[in-house]
Amino acid sequence: MFKKITTLMLLASMAAVTACSSGSNEPSNTGTAVKPQGNNESAAAADPFGKYEQPVTINIAYSVDPSFKSTKGETLENNAWKTAMKEDLNIEIDIAWQVSKENFDQKMNLAIASNDLPDVMVVNQVQLNQMMKAGQLEDLTEAYNNYASPAVKKIMDSTNGLAQEQVTFDGKMMAIPNVSAEDFNMLWIRQDWLDKLGLQPPKTVEELENVAKAFVEQDPDGNGKPDTIGIAAGTGLYNDFTSGPAGFDLTPIFGAYNAYPGFWVEGEDGKPAYGSILPETKDALAKLRDMYANGIIDKEIGIRKAAEETVISGKAGMFFLGFYGGYWPLPSAWQNDPKANWQAYAAPLDAEGKYNVKVTNPSNGYLVVRKGYKHPEAPIKLNNLYLRDEAIHGNDFMLTRNYFAPLDEIGYEYKAMQEVLAGTKTPEDYADMPEYKLLKNSLETIKNSKLEPYDKVDIQYWNQSDKDFMRAYSIMVGARNHYDPNLNKVNSLSYTRTETVEKRWANLTKLEKESFLKIIMGSAPLDTFDQFVKDWKKQGGDDVTEEIAETIK
Repeated sequence: MFKKITTLMLLASMAAVTACSSGSNEPSNTGTAVKPQGNNESAAAADPFGKYEQPVTINIAYSVDPSFKSTKGETLENNAWKTAMKEDLNIEIDIAWQVSKENFDQKMNLAIASNDLPDVMVVNQVQLNQMMKAGQLEDLTEAYNNYASPAVKKIMDSTNGLAQEQVTFDGKMMAIPNVSAEDFNMLWIRQDWLDKLGLQPPKTVEELENVAKAFVEQDPDGNGKPDTIGIAAGTGLYNDFTSGPAGFDLTPIFGAYNAYPGFWVEGEDGKPAYGSILPETKDALAKLRDMYANGIIDKEIGIRKAAEETVISGKAGMFFLGFYGGYWPLPSAWQNDPKANWQAYAAPLDAEGKYNVKVTNPSNGYLVVRKGYKHPEAPIKLNNLYLRDEAIHGNDFMLTRNYFAPLDEIGYEYKAMQEVLAGTKTPEDYADMPEYKLLKNSLETIKNSKLEPYDKVDIQYWNQSDKDFMRAYSIMVGARNHYDPNLNKVNSLSYTRTETVEKRWANLTKLEKESFLKIIMGSAPLDTFDQFVKDWKKQGGDDVTEEIAETIK
């Protein structure tokens, strides 16, 4: 489910095709760079969009998704990006091997283990660390400094060093991290159900319980049957420091108890502590256990094939998700009920009135170059092109792509939309901002999907048939919470995957999620939390904690 969410959140209409570079260990026949014009030879040679005089070839491995269909009828052999990279940069892509999307990581791990590497790859953090230890990576410090476009550098700088920190070893930049726009899960709720029952959007956990109880007991869908659900939820529960949030999780309820499971926080002794083993998390679990027992959290939380089923069918009144609810799953829900008025709020608040959100790692993919490849700047220039021209050529067949978006992209786009709709600014006022690659189209088309009055965002004030409706709705309804005055962002003290994390984290996470689900669903008593803490520590948790403390030092 998380892969589906990520695709929709980050790439909107892009089909689920990923690719990363591949090839032999021998340098490709890559030619030489275009000769500079004028006297400033070094500046001209380091043009982020400079076209090579001779073709530069990048061997890649291709991830095949049988369900993929190009949005424009293009093919791998004949598409706009293949033409653009040849005409603009004189870069050619050679596909060395193909494998199904499901087996891609396994194949890449074998390539890393055997040192039979592609020229260029987009890898995860574990793979990055393995390649670094094996001495398989080309130093990209100079290539990045000289060839990354100003837009890419602005995006990288938006993370205040966090993205670069994860790819810097002994002062050298050994990979180019991707950067994803910052987001967090918020409460999506059926406003039409609230209106029918004479209720207000909940602010506190207690109010959330009361609303959910009313949704279950007072027949908000009007069919005369007791078949509605208060809060739809999945088994993800919350995200940890190694990955982003899952859809349909319960992170906001944990946050209302100042509990940050999966994150590294400061303990009472001032040292790093793992949030999942702290008393605040036990308090949150106690409340979730009561909510489940009272029937206001989906009773089939561990049984349903997909948590979104209840939203799509019109049976659920609330769920937690990022700003992108208008992309997924709401379009499917609107097919069944176009008048379902889903709105998003920063709730529930903690005892001090704060909406506590976990700031996730902005990077989860790393562009690396095989040691010895003659043109390490080539994939950087290619990604410059992707960022600059995505609005022109679309998202299909962006091979060796590393995703880039400013950290504040979602909130910034919301603010800009508001100003254009209010008439205080025009789309032209936001020209020449290539790092916000979707902004231009959003501002130029917002009045096609948003109906007057512009200050009301209920579903009846939207043109659902407009092609840009999904993003516009997601931004105007979901992203407005990025400016909620109660918002309190909580960072993990570390986002680093240490050696023990790589070895033990899968088992520790399994122990954690299984223990918490049993507590919530009532199949284990609340006090089994204390045994979980002991087991977590013994099975490697203490070792991870020590290593995390060292990385923070």
